[in-house]
Amino acid sequence: MSGQSTSTRQRISLMASGELRDALTAIEEGKGPAAVAALMAIDPVSWQAIEERLVGLVGSDLRSLLLKTAGECDRQAAFVD
Repeated sequence: MSGQSTSTRQRISLMASGELRDALTAIEEGKGPAAVAALMAIDPVSWQAIEERLVGLVGSDLRSLLLKTAGECDRQAAFVD
């Protein structure tokens, strides 16, 4: 067990919030390399905080959430075509 209390929440830096927003925008626009670059720019503490919050909110980590969303987008596109 780590020395950190489970009731203490890690903070997401303002810079990391912007990088996550940029990554999600890039994914939406089909710009994979830009999305990866934005995600890679997130500092480790903020990344851990993002992951913890996602698990608490949606029961999944960012990778799983993005893969699920991508699958739903593919299915929706098949209906449009």
